[in-house]
Amino acid sequence: MWKTLHQLAIPPRLYQICGWFIPWLAIASVVVLTVGWIWGFGFAPADYQQGNSYRIIYLHVPAAIWSMGIYASMAVAAFIGLVWQMKMANLAVAAMAPIGAVFTFIALVTGSAWGKPMWGTWWVWDARLTSELVLLFLYVGVIALWHAFDDRRLAGRAAGILVLIGVVNLPIIHYSVEWWNTLHQGSTRMQQSIDPAMRSPLRWSIFGFLLLSATLTLMRMRN
Repeated sequence: MWKTLHQLAIPPRLYQICGWFIPWLAIASVVVLTVGWIWGFGFAPADYQQGNSYRIIYLHVPAAIWSMGIYASMAVAAFIGLVWQMKMANLAVAAMAPIGAVFTFIALVTGSAWGKPMWGTWWVWDARLTSELVLLFLYVGVIALWHAFDDRRLAGRAAGILVLIGVVNLPIIHYSVEWWNTLHQGSTRMQQSIDPAMRSPLRWSIFGFLLLSATLTLMRMRN
């Protein structure tokens, strides 16, 4: 298995594989996101309490979910890079970090915009918001470390160590609404009472963000 992975990680082979998948993933991400957003923003019913303002959920929730999902993927790649010294794993970490940072920024901005009418302010030092902000700082730190060293091996090792240290923040983000009394609403996946007409486009949007993140990661690795 590891021999096969090492063969796939050879730069020319990896370049070829990325070239195969990028067009199909790009098309799929555009189609899925278009369906999810048109359905969610245009046809899903208004919320009985928040009216149409809740529709930001179709951007906020997918970005928030995959801001953590990308970091978890980076942690796996960082572990492989540190333990098995696989160069392509370090490159994957470097490729995913800016994408995760953008997703985290989107989650923070849309979350603040969504919370303003309900909280009366753009920002509160809520456990969920604060831990998500820490995630953004971790992404920025990984990007900075990767570019701080001319030696790519040393840069990959330093960035990988920071990624693995920062993994402890993921359960804090996820369970913050359960561990502490926060202003942030409960986990979206736990809201079983949500109208299926609202939930279905949300799932399309979440899957679309997954495809988009995969597309952008392969594009960055190929370049």
